[in-house]
Amino acid sequence: MDKVFIYIATILTIIIIIPFIRVLKGPTIFDRLLGAGAIGTKTIVIICLIGFVVGRIDMFIDIALTYAILNFIGTIAMAKYFDFKGIQDE
Repeated sequence: MDKVFIYIATILTIIIIIPFIRVLKGPTIFDRLLGAGAIGTKTIVIICLIGFVVGRIDMFIDIALTYAILNFIGTIAMAKYFDFKGIQDE
């Protein structure tokens, strides 16, 4: 069963490339923020899968929740910063 979790984590790691390209080449700032949020969400799932493989899911759930809170606060802070800064879409 551990091999299944490792395969899923590997596939998710490969899937992270798509939003990473959006972060690099996004036409607007907000597209880049959405890409960063998607990367954070997939990273949370990978952290939980690692917890299943290691056998300490209780510890890794705490780490994933902390990462999720930091990801959410960071995304909201960056969105408000760029919105108040007056950066306009072209």
